[in-house]
Amino acid sequence: MVSERIVIVGGGLAGAGAAAELRERGFDGDVELVGAEPHPPYIRPPLSKGYLAGDDERGSFEVHPLGWYAEHGIRFVPGSTAVSLDRAARLVGLAGGDALHYDRLLLATGSTPNPLPVPGGGLAGVHLLRTIDQADALHAALAGGGRRVVLIGSGWIGMEVAATARTLGNEVAVLMRGEVPLASQLGAELGGDFARLHEEHGVVLRRGVTVREVLGTGVVVTGVLLDGGEVVPADVVVAAVGAAPAVSLAEAAGLATGDGVHVDARLRTDDERIWAAGDIANAVHPLLEAAGLPARIRSEHWANAEKGGPHAARSMLGDETPYDAIPYFYTDQFDLGMEYTGFPRLAAEGEVVIRGDRAGREFIAFWVRGGAVVAGMNVNVWDVADAVERLVRAGFAGATVDVARLADPDVPLEEL
Repeated sequence: MVSERIVIVGGGLAGAGAAAELRERGFDGDVELVGAEPHPPYIRPPLSKGYLAGDDERGSFEVHPLGWYAEHGIRFVPGSTAVSLDRAARLVGLAGGDALHYDRLLLATGSTPNPLPVPGGGLAGVHLLRTIDQADALHAALAGGGRRVVLIGSGWIGMEVAATARTLGNEVAVLMRGEVPLASQLGAELGGDFARLHEEHGVVLRRGVTVREVLGTGVVVTGVLLDGGEVVPADVVVAAVGAAPAVSLAEAAGLATGDGVHVDARLRTDDERIWAAGDIANAVHPLLEAAGLPARIRSEHWANAEKGGPHAARSMLGDETPYDAIPYFYTDQFDLGMEYTGFPRLAAEGEVVIRGDRAGREFIAFWVRGGAVVAGMNVNVWDVADAVERLVRAGFAGATVDVARLADPDVPLEEL
């Protein structure tokens, strides 16, 4: 394989991790890493947390310093968007007119935040948050405090930005279609804990509302019009209404898509020379498949990019090991730190078991389905994520738990 060229489209964590893994595994052919942003690859979670707050230095969350890529023989092409994929000729066309030939190709194009689909949603004063440049613009709007900030959307990004904006001294309102934030991810019961957290810190949660229009002109936003005619005053509006996998390149090339790019358990597409990893990879998960459950899963969280990119690289080099990572993510909001390990889709059908001091926000929540742990969330309790993952894997291997012992903090997790 020494004469082969591997092209990686996507300059984020998954793409950078794949490039590094290729070199680590001894691949000495050409490696081209194409990134649409004009920055070296970086990790995205700080954009809504420490970096947005002004606490984290920019270089602290780069995957590698810029010079690292050339030192390891990786040709990094920043600020270049792939616009076409010719599978027959094995060519990736770039926006500037260049084309890159590949022998093997990894697509790691990530996700794109959804624009706000209402009149005024495209005003310059309406912020999206996905890139470091967008984080810089939003930080500039929030850093001085004293602004009226309206968040539209109550998922992870919306609630993290709400917490950061409030910590910076702004008035913050979150507009939600439902009654509880994070309900689709955690369910109404645990989502209610986050609602209470935010309200205790002065965030206003507006439940069951629908946005009709963003009011303002140019870069000046003045308010958000709701159904019914009420105007919520605003100096800053942040749209946090989800993201879509960036699949246009794959779709136009005729690869199998549908909520991402369809890949097998080794992250290979239906083209034997093309793999996908990170946000766009809709992969067959071997644990779900073996359990007879709907097996495809797509995860937009950073841990999937961190693990999936290197796994795809190993697969490109002939490793047949299936990708069986358990989904993981974390959040920091005010004084609450949380890690979640497991399958939210299965947790939605499970029983919630609380272990610890829920009122004091030091606890672990488990979701148990059919007697097996399918997910766990540790809140301000640390160094237990590995134990939670072990319980989830054991459940897929047929192990069941005693719910009373699971809920008892005096029973070590290692004994369950």
